[in-house]
Amino acid sequence: MAAEEIDYNIVFPDAGISERHWQGTKEPVVILLGWAGCKDKHLSKYSSIYNEQGCVTIRYTAPLKTVFISESFGYKELRSTALKLLEILFDYEVENSPIFFHVFSNGGFMLYRYIVELLHNDKQFSSLYLIGAVVDSAPGSGNVRGALRALTATLGPKISPVLRYVLLALFAVTVFLLRVVLYPLTKYVHKNHYDAVQDSPPAWPHLYLYSKADQVIRHKDVELFVESLKLKGVPVDSFDFESSPHVGHFRDFPERYALKCRNFLVSCMKDLEGTEIKRRRVQSQ
Repeated sequence: MAAEEIDYNIVFPDAGISERHWQGTKEPVVILLGWAGCKDKHLSKYSSIYNEQGCVTIRYTAPLKTVFISESFGYKELRSTALKLLEILFDYEVENSPIFFHVFSNGGFMLYRYIVELLHNDKQFSSLYLIGAVVDSAPGSGNVRGALRALTATLGPKISPVLRYVLLALFAVTVFLLRVVLYPLTKYVHKNHYDAVQDSPPAWPHLYLYSKADQVIRHKDVELFVESLKLKGVPVDSFDFESSPHVGHFRDFPERYALKCRNFLVSCMKDLEGTEIKRRRVQSQ
């Protein structure tokens, strides 16, 4: 399998660090999916949480045009990206390691949606062992105002005011028509990421980190999503940072944020160990 045409970064930990933290078990592989417009130098700060724990980390952020244009118009361009990301695990021969995700905002969650679908439906990935996922500032559903705020932040201050206005106006009209007005008619052809994962959720544990102060993703969207997963039997937990902005929880509360991620990863690994023990007992009977 050749993972080509995507710009990712992979970091392998020192063997001594992995052994100290995981004591003979395979170290986890953490795949971080950045928010729209995320720079790798920012994503690397999050990956350091896991590198310091002796994990392999893979960092990737989908291009802006894919997140804001292709997905808005219903083109499933991120599906091929999801396939290539999973193929990376085989390229580096870590496909037998525990796999863990850290997903940011709708930009990362869109890609996560296609990864989940591949893991559900593609037999070539049936051997992968998913242990958990952290979801930061996502998912949101049908929020045109939040999408405009996200695009505004992504465009930055350097773009000309006229071009900014034109892009925002076109994007607003497109999103409103395709994702609000026409969505009841088109959702059976192309569900949005929120509904797709909600309808066929992954079974592995999830931790949702969000904030009532988020101006891009409505906290009620996250809370309703979490409750729907609980009703379907998915092991899920959540934490409201209350005052931090969109994808700003780590910046405002670095120690608390890192501790929650580390503790959740450790708990997922303990669940894995328990599953392995049960499996060996059944095989020995």
